[in-house]
Amino acid sequence: MQREGKGRVLDQFANEDNPRIHFQTTGPEIWADTKGRVTHFVSAMGTTGTITGVGRYLKSQRSGVRIVGAQPAEGSRIPGIRKWPEAYLPKIYDASQVDELVLVSQGDAEDMARRLAREEGLFVGISAAGACWVALQLARQLRDATIVFIVCDRGERYLSTGVFPA
Repeated sequence: MQREGKGRVLDQFANEDNPRIHFQTTGPEIWADTKGRVTHFVSAMGTTGTITGVGRYLKSQRSGVRIVGAQPAEGSRIPGIRKWPEAYLPKIYDASQVDELVLVSQGDAEDMARRLAREEGLFVGISAAGACWVALQLARQLRDATIVFIVCDRGERYLSTGVFPA
């Protein structure tokens, strides 16, 4: 359709607007909401637009901000989080913005999704829960840190999967 002038392929994995909008909006919002005290940003790595754009913005404000990517552990299938082989990395991904990759198991992500619903009243999907799990692992290791993660998906997508028991 695009070749025929009847449509356009947006391709969120190669479209520079993806990280650009996170640089222009999400990063500044995090910076403002934390009053510049953010020390670590944790992001699920789906399209990689969020981690690339937010990472670029936060590092432009303070180079010492640590950007951490949540990726699925071996054998885990977490929709919205991918462990990209080098040959298939999204074109928008900028590895220079990411300081560390942390693996999260499907079980830990699903357990965290249930825990967030039960204890915090947050009905999130397992990719968001995976990022939260990584953020909590960092929090156990660090002192005087301001760690931010983004709830990047909602829980209703998983109602028929067994993640949330009836």
